[in-house]
Amino acid sequence: MKSIFSISELEIKARELRVDVIRSLTSAGSGHLGGSLGLADVFAVLYFHELKHNPAEPLWSERDRLVLSIGHVAPILYAALANSGYFDREELLTLRKLGSRLQGHPGRDHGLPGIELSAGSLGQGLSVAVGMALADKMDKNRRRVYVVLGDGELQEGSVWEAAMSASHYNLDNLIALVDRNRVQIDGRVKNVMEIEPLADKWKAFGWYVIECDGNSIDELIHAFEKARSIVEKPVVILANTLMGKGIPEIENDYRWHGKVPTQAEAVRFINTLLSDGITN
Repeated sequence: MKSIFSISELEIKARELRVDVIRSLTSAGSGHLGGSLGLADVFAVLYFHELKHNPAEPLWSERDRLVLSIGHVAPILYAALANSGYFDREELLTLRKLGSRLQGHPGRDHGLPGIELSAGSLGQGLSVAVGMALADKMDKNRRRVYVVLGDGELQEGSVWEAAMSASHYNLDNLIALVDRNRVQIDGRVKNVMEIEPLADKWKAFGWYVIECDGNSIDELIHAFEKARSIVEKPVVILANTLMGKGIPEIENDYRWHGKVPTQAEAVRFINTLLSDGITN
């Protein structure tokens, strides 16, 4: 079932997710902070406004399915699931610990509810999502499949094979979102492997393209509303985000792709979020 919150409430949710990401990564001592913070607004909108889902019944047959293709930003997925009620928030502090259900990349075999795909190797998520969406079309199931990809991930050729298949089968029950932060672990995306003109490429592959500010709750809501209105085509939302969003001193710095804060930095980062109006 969908939960509908106001824009201000969703902004608070996004800040809460950021706090939980910082706490879990600091406890783990490893993980990917920058991208997880950058996607907090996206996941707040997905789990508290957009997705049809039921934490009390994770395998509900009518649920929308969310495929996290960029598995290394698992901390933001875990935070969204915990805050939605899939499991206790305190379990977030077991991230990456031996025996934990919250490993560095999400795995269906770890026993954590709400995980649709074991993710790790980049470039695979869209292919799986295409298969899910095609199966639902064949079964006349009216739910949707959502998939979150990174822009650096689009350097993988398999992504474009999947994109071609999605348009060939007119998968209008498939919505992809690209985390367009323009940085990856080795530096700026344009310096590692240029992917522009990105919107034109998706259009050429037969997709309907929507561009928005991925750190604006309002723009994200309208982007998803528009995406759901499109027929006969899959939709991709190019969400322009800032890696490290919410912590100005690390925003847009690729060095924080796979870096975790020290205890002192974590306190400072959380205080930055608290001073921005969050209640916890």
